[in-house]
Amino acid sequence: MPNFKEAELEKLIIHKVGNKADHEPLKCSKNHMRLDEDLNLLLKKFFLRPFKEEKYYNFVHSTDLNLNEVYHYAGKFFEDKSTFLEQSVNIATQLYQASDHPKIKAGELYVVYFDQIQMDEERYAEGLGIFKSENKDTYIKVYDQNTDIEVERAEGINIKKLDKGCIIINEEKEKGYRVLSVDNTNKGNDAQYWLDNFLGIAPTENSHYHTENYIELCKSFVEETFDNASKMDKIELVDNSIQYFNENKTFNVQEFEEQVMQEPEIIDSFGSYRKNYEEEKQVPTYQEFEIDEEVAKKKRKYYKSIIKLDKNFHVYVHGKRDYIERGHDPNLNLNYYKLYFNEEE
Repeated sequence: MPNFKEAELEKLIIHKVGNKADHEPLKCSKNHMRLDEDLNLLLKKFFLRPFKEEKYYNFVHSTDLNLNEVYHYAGKFFEDKSTFLEQSVNIATQLYQASDHPKIKAGELYVVYFDQIQMDEERYAEGLGIFKSENKDTYIKVYDQNTDIEVERAEGINIKKLDKGCIIINEEKEKGYRVLSVDNTNKGNDAQYWLDNFLGIAPTENSHYHTENYIELCKSFVEETFDNASKMDKIELVDNSIQYFNENKTFNVQEFEEQVMQEPEIIDSFGSYRKNYEEEKQVPTYQEFEIDEEVAKKKRKYYKSIIKLDKNFHVYVHGKRDYIERGHDPNLNLNYYKLYFNEEE
């Protein structure tokens, strides 16, 4: 993961991008901002704080990478820094053209030039940041007014909540650069305009990418295939899958199926599901790859094994499948779980 501690914010310009579908305007600044030291530091934290995960993207295009507009404009800037204003306007225009969905909010677009991004112990890189703020928070402003203390309502941008952003690192240009991206406001299909319609980026196929996708594949397989299975059986299969990724350094599909799926009919079902998953989501699932240890750890924490019983109880399961017994009480006509334990904490 790049280290932004020593990164320098060298240039900044702000444009206002409206919603094209609603006939809102695009307003571009004519000059980049000059920042004092305090504001520079504050904005640097605002822009860079959200980038905590080493998940890289690359610019892509269906026919020719050079036809990807943002890739092209970034390349022009990296070649000639004096074109910063020109390329920022081009980028803002491209975002405006992509903002044609009624749910897309107008907002401020920040184009930023960073230098001294530390990639490893001996290597530094420069980067072009593209950030958008869409949401405003309400603040209370208190101030002195003659002999009284006055208060008024104000709206502004919360510097701890970046809505959207990407950092284009000037490395591996021939592969579509190394790109980091976040979108903290929109999660649905209609919100893919930031990644797809505007930036035109796709995840880099590395160990992080493959590990994350395969764990998601396993979870989806259990949820969609085992309709009639008990909750405990589903939990056990997902837990075994994540355990495999946490206990191994490399993934091998045959070894994974034998250790986790075990039964021939489940292995066959998983193989068929995997092929359909690849076609529907356009996600390759390799037979072998290096497991990303950090991703595996995060997924183990994220996927909590919870049995939800009506609206009365939540049972958190951390292991020991044999210590839980499920049954049915014919007198009460209710299902039950019986839990076995040594000590109560």
